[in-house]
Amino acid sequence: MNFVESLKALWQSTGIANMILPADPSLNGFEQFLHQFGHPIMLVICCFLLWLGIKKQFEPLLLVPIAFGGLLSNIPLAGIAEPTGFLGIVYEAGIHKGLFPLIIFMGVGAMTDFGPLIANPITALLGGAAQFGIFGALLLALCVFGFTMPQAASIGIIGGADGPTSIYVTSKLAPELLGAIAVAAYSYMALVPVIQPPIMKLLTTEEERKIEMVQLREVSQREKIVFPLVVLGLCILFLPDACPLVGAFGFGNLCRECGVVERLSKTMQNELINIVTIFLGLSVGSKLSANQFLTVQTLFILILGVIAFGLATAMGVIFGKILNKFSKNPINPLIGAAGVSAVPMAARVANKVGLEANSQNYLLMHAMGPNVSGVIGSAVAAGILLSMCK
Repeated sequence: MNFVESLKALWQSTGIANMILPADPSLNGFEQFLHQFGHPIMLVICCFLLWLGIKKQFEPLLLVPIAFGGLLSNIPLAGIAEPTGFLGIVYEAGIHKGLFPLIIFMGVGAMTDFGPLIANPITALLGGAAQFGIFGALLLALCVFGFTMPQAASIGIIGGADGPTSIYVTSKLAPELLGAIAVAAYSYMALVPVIQPPIMKLLTTEEERKIEMVQLREVSQREKIVFPLVVLGLCILFLPDACPLVGAFGFGNLCRECGVVERLSKTMQNELINIVTIFLGLSVGSKLSANQFLTVQTLFILILGVIAFGLATAMGVIFGKILNKFSKNPINPLIGAAGVSAVPMAARVANKVGLEANSQNYLLMHAMGPNVSGVIGSAVAAGILLSMCK
């Protein structure tokens, strides 16, 4: 090989030379554009996601690793996201096998206080009502947008506003959609303070938003210890497919409440969940490669995701209005919006909207009831979807 050929080979091995792909005769129009310029487009999109995570602080703990993983997966010729590459190996071990979402759920369980739910168990119905968003979006994806049943189930779970559950279900049912669904799930979780208040105000009157709720009773340690065991027992009896998620969540919560394994509880809440969050984000980002993300399907997923989230919020509020009509003690319908699984952000939003209507109306602890029941509800919904798609 002479010097000129060596220089040519060196040039052809650079990212600049391979950033723009050659035309594909089988494609035309917009598809051809996405094919040729996919790498630079995705690099710009990933930089935008980094900006959202860093500047706007939209779920930065996951959006920053996801965006950076997307940058790595779109480097021409690097092969980082290939099955034998760094991110490919991490993805196979942690996402495809379903390990990372379960560990995240364990950490979330260790950080969750079920006291408000135990003190006012009727609010569990609000968390259940919010799951209608999942099944409403599933039907739309299946009947209107033409997705397959496994794909529709994976898209619908976005309505639970639970990132780990969305990733877990999608990795089992429709791994080809993982990048788009993960970005949609975490983006809408971050946009809870933007999406939810207009829906809440539209569906409630000023008087309903002013409703003050009765102070919650004190919950004993024994009740808090028994609760995750009861939830897991019911799951074992009626929905075994949800046991991996519910079991991990329950174990983390039991370690928090039993009082004898504080070191384990703190490890789950901090070091363990932080380490797994890093690898989870990077491996999800590996699915943001141009050929997987830049499709019409991605646009449909983003549209269906916001519909699912809106339906979940609306159904929670509507069911809150119904409960208020029949409950012995007054229930502010705003706490129904916290039935989505974005803990504790959705509860904070309900509290904020309540305070805007009545400066003495502190709903945070009341909203935590449906909020944590929404976490369980999304895990149960995931189990149902996995059962349906077997």
